[in-house]
Amino acid sequence: MNVLQTIKTVAWSFIGIRKHSEFQADLGKVNPFHVIAVALLGVALFVGALVLLVRWVAG
Repeated sequence: MNVLQTIKTVAWSFIGIRKHSEFQADLGKVNPFHVIAVALLGVALFVGALVLLVRWVAG
């Protein structure tokens, strides 16, 4: 599984919309370390965007 597919898999899991058959197919192909790294990066970007949004609204 390449990086773009891992990002897609993590993004769908953040949203929570995924077919069960696609989820099962991805389980066999993903590297847990890649998923953790992409998930941490996604969370950091999300939190950073929220902080910037709050600063912009409050400022």
